[in-house]
This record gives sequence, C-alpha cells and structure tokens, in this order.
Amino acid sequence: MPKPTVLHSFHPLGQLEQFRKDPLLFLEKMAGKDDEKVQFRFANRTVHLLMCPALVKEVLVTQSDSFQKSKQFRELSLLIGEGLVTSESPLHTKQRKTIQPYFTPRHIQRYMSEMIESASSMMEDWEINCSRDISKDMMEVTLAVITKTMFNMDVKEGHQKVGVHLETIMETATKRIRSFLKPPLSWPTAEVKQYKTSTQELKRVVEEIIHQKEYHQDEKEDLLHALLHARDEEGNGMSRNQLMDEVMTIFVAGHETTANLLSWFFYALECDKEVKKQVYEEVDRVVGKDELSSGDLPHLHYTRQALQETLRLYPPVWMFGRIAVKDVMIGNHFIKEGENVLVSPYLMHRNEKYFPNPLTFDPERFLEDKSKKVAPYAYFPFGGGPRVCIGNHFALQEALIIAALYVQRFTFEMPISQKVECHPLVTLRPKGGLKMEIRKRDEGL
Repeated sequence: MPKPTVLHSFHPLGQLEQFRKDPLLFLEKMAGKDDEKVQFRFANRTVHLLMCPALVKEVLVTQSDSFQKSKQFRELSLLIGEGLVTSESPLHTKQRKTIQPYFTPRHIQRYMSEMIESASSMMEDWEINCSRDISKDMMEVTLAVITKTMFNMDVKEGHQKVGVHLETIMETATKRIRSFLKPPLSWPTAEVKQYKTSTQELKRVVEEIIHQKEYHQDEKEDLLHALLHARDEEGNGMSRNQLMDEVMTIFVAGHETTANLLSWFFYALECDKEVKKQVYEEVDRVVGKDELSSGDLPHLHYTRQALQETLRLYPPVWMFGRIAVKDVMIGNHFIKEGENVLVSPYLMHRNEKYFPNPLTFDPERFLEDKSKKVAPYAYFPFGGGPRVCIGNHFALQEALIIAALYVQRFTFEMPISQKVECHPLVTLRPKGGLKMEIRKRDEGL
C-alpha cells in the first residue's frame, strides 16, 4: 500500500492556521507534492486532500454512500436550512426527486424568454458610458432570473439590499467553516447581530415569495408550485420550515454560482484580448443585430467553451469536504471512519498533469476532440455523482444567454489600475468586486 505524503506540524491547530490565512496559496503549495493524496491535520481532525481524479471519483461516485458532507460544511445550514444542498439521504433523495424535473433541458428551454427579460432589465441601468461593479450587477441579474423562472416573481423592486445581506452571511459562514472554536450564535457580538439581521431579512424575502404565490393562487407550474403541492407516500405536504429551507436554498444557491461565473468570464476576456476578439466575432456572426433566439445558442461554440474554461480556472465552488461514515478504501488508500476528505476543483483544474499550461486561459481545451482526452474528474466544476449540482445545465445555459446578450450590445473594459484577486468565501468571488467601464457598442469591437 503506497504511503501518502503526511504533513507534520507542532502547532496545536496543525495546518489549519496556514489554510485560514490563505486557502488558495495553501492549495497551490499542495499541488507541488507529487502524490495522489496529502494528509495533514486541522486541530484534532485528520484531513486527506485528494489530488488524483480517480480518488475524487471514488468519493463522489463509486463509494459515495461511505461519505457525507463534512461537519464544517454543515455551517451552511445556518443560512439555508436543511435544503437540497445541505441535507443527507433519505431526505436528499426525496427532495431531489421533486426538484429535478425543473432543471431538465426541456424545462430550461422554456426559461429562455424570462432569462432574456431579466438580463435586459439590467441593461436599462447601464448608461451609454458608465463605470460599474460588474460582480454586483451579475448578482442582481442572476437573482432576478432565479426568482422569475423558479418562483414566477420579480424581486428587483424593494430588495436591492439582498446582495448586501448575502455578503454578510457568506462572510460569517466562511469564518465559521474555517474556525476550530466557533462562538455560539447566541452571543450578542456585533458580528452575530449583523449576521442575524441579514438572515432575518433574507427569510422575510423568502416568506414574501411564498406568501405571494399562495395569496394570488398563481397556478403556473413552476418549482414553487411543485414544492407547495408535493406530497409524500402518506399524502402529507411539506412543513412550513421545510418549504422555507427549500426555497431559501434555490434562492441563494441558484444565483450565486452563475453570478460568479459571469463575473470571472468578463474578467478573463479582459486578460486575453485575442479570446475576447473571437467571442465578440462569434456573437456578431451568429446573432448579429437580431434578437437572441434559442436557435442561436447551439452555434455559440466558442463562447460556450470560454465559459467552460472560466469554470476551470475560477470554479465557483472551489473546494468541498466529505467525512467518512465508516472505514473505507479509496484506491489503495485507507480512510478511517470520522476522518475528513477535501476535494478541490480549483486545485485539480490547475494541475498541469491534466491541463498543460494550466494558468493560460484557453477555450480550445474544450473542443470536443480535446475535452474527451481529459481524465474523468480532472474537471468537475459542478461536483459529481448523486450530489452533482442539480442546476448545472441551467447555470451554463443562463450564463451563455446573458454573456451573448451583453457582448452583442456592450464592451467591457477593466481599469488598468485595478488589481483583481480571488476571494475564497463559500464560493470564489472577485475580492472587493470587479469594476468595469461599460460602453455601448458601435458597429465594430
């Protein structure tokens, strides 16, 4: 049996302090270790960081029953409750069965007009020449998309502060996930008070969404309609708390990752003018000055590849954890019950073993003949196995529509003085936002 690299530390918290100070730098240092797995310690927890696609597949797919989401990840339940993202089987299986039909390609096709409508409303806020924090704008537009498509509601009016509340909650959840000692949320600290205020405000918005659906007796068969009418084997509907948790999960998780994808996409185009030129030329050739249609999307090959490459370099969910619920062998490695496993798309996607010149932004990696040669689970921006992100097709379709719509009508330029860094919260965001100069397009680029 091969002996993995084991990092030793005399610090009481092991490698936890290094990780907390700069998680991405910690992962990049691990990438230099030529091994399938690196073992280290976070305080009293044994942690195994997987750096081999075959081992990732073992944990996420082949032996997924031997693992559950880690206790640290469970901090997210403070935000979104026991919804689809945080729950475990058999509740997770039951929830997924109800929600899955609304994220199939057939349903996604129906959402296109609503996606365009929501994205177009953002363009009304952009003047002919303006400076914007595009990361905030993308959060707003994807929030509008998810509430319109899933709940048949427009939350733009009166909910401009939703993004601020989400930022507060994400910051707090991230700190608690990385902390060994977590102060109780009953303590009256300023941070806890702010966190509770933000959580209460988001719950108020979700309550309003549910109330509006019930009060107006909207019979449109969207996801919220399905949740309200879902029945178990005994004919019982969801409890109010469970309904709140599911709506909160879709509300939060349903827009956060796509917003980050779009922000990083426009940033990546600014970093490679040749790729930017090809994206704009493709949109001009396929869409021209016409209204974007569903028939255009299959022909936006290069733009889709650029989005896939963005997900490679800047995966929104940059790392996630599992805990072994029993002793288990993955490959030739033994994991004890109760030990933690970390899986990082960010780390794997930047490994030169699987992606030559990994820091180069190259959409052509995702040409069909090239992408087929990539090892399974060397690229997994949406996770995998029975817990693969239920909205993966929805997110890519939404991102393609919004990207094409904005490229068709605007140019985006980043101020030369702006330094952009990755901010690894629960999701991977641009630190401090992403400023862009937005200009309405002339005839050419």
